[in-house]
This record gives sequence, C-alpha cells and structure tokens, in this order.
Amino acid sequence: MDIAAVSMALSQVNLSSQVGIAVLDKAMETNEDLGSGLVQMINSAEMERSVNPNLGGNFDVRI
Repeated sequence: MDIAAVSMALSQVNLSSQVGIAVLDKAMETNEDLGSGLVQMINSAEMERSVNPNLGGNFDVRI
C-alpha cells in the first residue's frame, strides 16, 4: 500500500469537499438575496393594490 498516494488522494477529496461546500454556501447566499428581493417586490405590489384596488385585476387577451 502506497501511503503517499493514499495521503494525496485523501487531500484531494478533502479539497474537493471544501470547494463544494463553499460553492453551495455562495449559492445559498445568492438565493437568500433573490428571495428577499422577491418579498420586497410582492410587498410593493400589495401596496399598489391597496392604493389602486382595480389596477391589474383584469386583462384583455387577443389571439
């Protein structure tokens, strides 16, 4: 059994795992930012609906 090769393979697996975790962490942060932006957009739409309740309630579709 080649201990140096096993050590290098273990080190590569560890590095790969750390990179994967870092990428997932960044993706989670991005999704949180997008989610908070979506909540703000929905809240602003609620404010608009409270001021103009008939706005956007109906729309015409022509084919």
